[in-house]
Amino acid sequence: MAVSLRRLVLLVTFIAIFMMASRISLDSDSWWHLRTGQLISESGSIPKTDSFSYTQAGESWRYPSTAWLSQLALYKVYDAFGAGGVNLLVAALVTLAFAFICKSLSGGIFLRAFVLILAATASGVYWAARPYLATFVLAAVFLWILEDQRWGRADRRLWLPPLMVAWANLHPGFAIGFMLTGVYVFAAGWRWFSAHWGGRPRPDTTALRAALPDALGRWLLVLVLMVLAVCINPSGPVMLRYPFETVSIGALQDLIREWQSPNFHTLAVQPFAWLLLLILAAAGVSQRRLDLTDFLLVALFAMLSLLAARNIAIFALVAPIVLTRYAEPIFEALRQRWRLQPLGSGQTSRTLRIVNLLLLLFLLLPAAARVAEALPNEANEARFAHDLPVGAVAYLLGEQPDGRLFNSYNWGGYLIWALPEYPVFVDGRTDLYGDTIILEWLSIVRADPGWDDQLQAWDANLVLIEPDWALAKLLPYAGWTTLYEDDHSVLYRLP
Repeated sequence: MAVSLRRLVLLVTFIAIFMMASRISLDSDSWWHLRTGQLISESGSIPKTDSFSYTQAGESWRYPSTAWLSQLALYKVYDAFGAGGVNLLVAALVTLAFAFICKSLSGGIFLRAFVLILAATASGVYWAARPYLATFVLAAVFLWILEDQRWGRADRRLWLPPLMVAWANLHPGFAIGFMLTGVYVFAAGWRWFSAHWGGRPRPDTTALRAALPDALGRWLLVLVLMVLAVCINPSGPVMLRYPFETVSIGALQDLIREWQSPNFHTLAVQPFAWLLLLILAAAGVSQRRLDLTDFLLVALFAMLSLLAARNIAIFALVAPIVLTRYAEPIFEALRQRWRLQPLGSGQTSRTLRIVNLLLLLFLLLPAAARVAEALPNEANEARFAHDLPVGAVAYLLGEQPDGRLFNSYNWGGYLIWALPEYPVFVDGRTDLYGDTIILEWLSIVRADPGWDDQLQAWDANLVLIEPDWALAKLLPYAGWTTLYEDDHSVLYRLP
């Protein structure tokens, strides 16, 4: 099989994205998703109350109703193939998302390749084995459908409601689907209204009423069906307001890094700034007039990213579409001025096609090596031992001291998975705990006045936290005994 230059660049681009995403992907929250998926698999039902903590035991917990499919899939892959299989699943989903985005890009293959790699770099810090990846992929699918409809390539708008059914059972980020659709509907409505205004002092209301059903009728139908689609989940219509309830939790913005504004002093966040600046530069220099849809896409998702860094991942899907559209005429003008032939255009000789194939096979070697690094259990377990209280958990499983465990927020998800015998005080399920429990946890680990009374009120006589918290330094002087200690965890017990 011979390979053209265009195909070679495209394949190399996606091999690079797959390599970037082929890494150890289980983070602190992945573990409680795995445990929930296991519970769903073994019980055959979707939990609606909490059974993993003692602070919220028996309380209503709605998250699984809108993420159960993702949680079940993650557990099934983990159960069958281990952590390495989950890592490959994450890499495949990330690559799939950018494959849909690639379908909507403008310009030559080299422009597309550069922008895709930059966008992947910007979003890479937020790739993890969590249901959020379903939102990442489905946002890309929605953009592909909406862009094709916008430019008259294909009208797949009626695909959106069935996709929304899946989204509402994969991740509560389905609100992103409404935002994306809303941008295109608003822009289409504005263009339609402007066209029928015709520059007259007053619009022709008769013509407007006559044209309205054909112009916006299908959009309105799609939006209504999308709303109804969200209701098809284990908890029903109540999940429509779930995303708004979650983002209203103050502790999210105050304490959790991914919900805070991005820190541009860190290198990982800077590709987001580069993308945004390149879009502004391209739109300013390009001879192409700025389209309302493009402006709304960039403005909305840039603003969301500036409010919460986790939204950078979605901005990285929107940005390539807008950037390539306005960069294309700039490069085309330069090419014509310098009388250059488009790269990758025309016929490629058989010899060059064979050379391209050999080059592709050569580039597959480091890709295979990168993938191999994320597969072995030993590599995954070494990372877990570095990031998680693996030694303390082994001690607790072996010695099984009596009592309730007050734990680090960062390790709560892992404890739910690895130490189900000890219900947790708190974990990453902020929607369940709300401000009250999370702020109480923070007060205790900072050793604020009354911390000992708070632990006593919960009957917690075991504490497992990072050594650098004020509580960890104070407990030995308050009569607590050290049961286990290593470089990044310490376990105390009240005699």
